[in-house]
Amino acid sequence: MNKQIIFKKRPIGFPDESTWSLETTSIPEPKEGEVLIQHHYISLDPAMRGWMNDNKSYIAPVGIGDVMRAGSIGKVIKSNNHPSYKVGDCLTGWGGVQQYVTTDGKGWHKVDDTIAPMPLFISTLGMPGMTAYFGILEVGKLKEGDIVLVSGAAGAVGSVVGQIAKIKGCRVVGIAGGKEKCDYLVNELGFDAAIDYKSEEIYSALKKNCPEGVDVYFDNVGGEILDAALSKLRMHARIVICGAISQYNNKVRIKGPSNYLNLLVKRASMQGMVVMDYAKDYGKAAMEMGGWIVEGKLKSREAIFDGIENFYDTFGRLFSGEKKGKLILKVIEE
Repeated sequence: MNKQIIFKKRPIGFPDESTWSLETTSIPEPKEGEVLIQHHYISLDPAMRGWMNDNKSYIAPVGIGDVMRAGSIGKVIKSNNHPSYKVGDCLTGWGGVQQYVTTDGKGWHKVDDTIAPMPLFISTLGMPGMTAYFGILEVGKLKEGDIVLVSGAAGAVGSVVGQIAKIKGCRVVGIAGGKEKCDYLVNELGFDAAIDYKSEEIYSALKKNCPEGVDVYFDNVGGEILDAALSKLRMHARIVICGAISQYNNKVRIKGPSNYLNLLVKRASMQGMVVMDYAKDYGKAAMEMGGWIVEGKLKSREAIFDGIENFYDTFGRLFSGEKKGKLILKVIEE
């Protein structure tokens, strides 16, 4: 049988357990030209919260009654004359939160799980890593010697952003919640400094750790921290808007930053980015980041939790901060 997480209603604020239901159905049979994939791991990402809203966005909202949208990775266990994929191939794509999925292969990519473990392909070598790579290098227009500030710095995207900036010869300051995460940024990932937004006043901490200002701010959280970062811009600074996790569960209208006029004063730019825009270059990015991993320059951390039945509690860790690195749900039953 195929266990699935079905989206039942659109939440207001943080989703409660009734937002989804765990349902069981027969394992689907692949049609002509399709394959059947048994999922091993599901990617849990903050963007999932935005996909639940019935708003105009870069992607259509998840439909009521549909399997919850998510990135995934697994292995082909049956093929019905598929032209490209065969039994045993490891594929990653948008399979949703379920144990099995059939597909004609469009939007799916074959990866070699003999050279790296599966979770890495939905982590640093997957969408989060691609987001970090293209966000900081293409949108952020990173240059050697830049002063880089990263929010959500202990997360799947932020941790990679900071490490890439260090590889490229920049000073990097990360913002995270709690001493343990801040120590992780400095002692394990090589950030130059870390700010604990839970125990430090953000404006004072930025003045202390970025006394000369900021050339690139990579924003994953929005809200007050974005506003504070805007006050520390250097001339021609670049702000990358990747996410706004502090605002995703708001019950009232999101408030824009009050310090936005500093963009004018500093002739700075603020640009949003969606990783799908760079899909044609994923292979190049994966090759370069894979090389950095082999050389020990880039570290990847995955927080893996077991059981599709535990989807709700695991999803909550995206917003509670009870994890470091990429959040992944293991759904294969062994």
